Parts: sequence; structure tokens; C-alpha cells
Amino acid sequence: MSRETSPDASHETPSGRSHGPSVDKLVYMANQIGKFFASQGEAAAVGGTAEHIRKFWDPRMRAAILARLATGGAGLDPPVRQALDLIARDAQAGAT
Repeated sequence: MSRETSPDASHETPSGRSHGPSVDKLVYMANQIGKFFASQGEAAAVGGTAEHIRKFWDPRMRAAILARLATGGAGLDPPVRQALDLIARDAQAGAT
């Protein structure tokens, strides 16, 4: 399959290698993490999601999902938005 016809072409390098999941895939993954923690209550869903993303997502993945949040957060479930807000605030506090 050529790069132009690949369903994942939007995040491939010129050599055809992927930079990682698309932002839509990251939104799906973050929402799945939020759903996992939801049974423990809203506070646990927010905190657990934030902790998981901090610990297990690489910096490029976190940057991409935070960029989605900054442009309106399309597709993100409310507890996931809150978790990402926490991550963004922590990152901002660490940068100042």
C-alpha cells in the first residue's frame, strides 16, 4: 500500500514509518482508560486516568492529546478532559 492510500498516512514519515498512534486513536485510548476507572467513581476516574497517562504514555503522545484538548477536546469524555486538564496544569506549573 502506498503512503498516499494508507489509512494511517497522516502520521507516517516519508519512509513510511509511523510516528505513533493518530490523535483520534489517542482519544479512543484515553477514553478507554477513563472508562476503566469510572466504576471507582468520578474522582478516581479523573485521578486514575491522569496518573496512567503520566506514567505510561510517552511525551509525544501526551503532547498530542494535550494539543487536542487545547483546540476544544473533540471526542474526549468529561472525566478524561478533567484528567488532561490536571496534566496540563501540572506541566504548566513545572515549566514556570
